[in-house]
This record gives sequence, C-alpha cells and structure tokens, in this order.
Amino acid sequence: MYLTNENDHEYRFGTHGPKYLTNGPKIDMGVVVITAGECHPCHKHVHQEESFLALEGECNVYVDGELVVLKKGDYLRCDPGEAHLFKNDSNEDFKAVFIKAAHAQVKDSVYIEWEPGQPFIKED
Repeated sequence: MYLTNENDHEYRFGTHGPKYLTNGPKIDMGVVVITAGECHPCHKHVHQEESFLALEGECNVYVDGELVVLKKGDYLRCDPGEAHLFKNDSNEDFKAVFIKAAHAQVKDSVYIEWEPGQPFIKED
C-alpha cells in the first residue's frame, strides 16, 4: 500500500507546474497547475500514454496541432507519440490530474519545436 496527500508534495516551480504524487512502480501520477497566460511547450512521450482530468479552470491543449479546450470535468488521453502543448489563455489558473502509464525507468519526454499558428508536421 502507498498513501500520500497532495499537500506533502511540491510543485516543480513553487506554486505551479507538475507535482508528482507517485513516480512508479507502475504509473506516474500527480497534479499540474498551469497559471493564467502560461504555456507548457510542445512535447510527446515515446512509450507512455498521458491522461489528464481537468479539476479547475480551462486550458487550450493542442494535440498533434489540433485544438482541444479542456474544462473542469473533462478527461483527455494522449497516446504515445501524440504531441501535446498546454496554453492557458484564460485569466484563471488551470489544475488537472495527470497520469503517465506505464512508468518509464528513463525520461520518456521528447520536446518539439512547435507553437500554435504554425503548421504541424507529425514526426515519427
């Protein structure tokens, strides 16, 4: 058994960013806060799928260049290889649960030079 509380963990950037509640052995799971006006760069995971459950606010998410607006209660799954970028264009912070599965022993993220408004070319 493993039991923890969100308040026992810290955000990567103090008040925002990802906060891991567990990092393995089977999944990685936590919460992420993307502040108003913030953009988390485009990236993909080679082997992991990543899922998001929106808890507060709303955020523009671009999946392989396609806009998806996540609002409270929405669930989004990005399959391995699907590039995703979060851009909070609202005036409120966005908070979501994230789950990456299966747990990767090594860093699985690949960052991609892409921004909204540019043509999206899917990379293998």
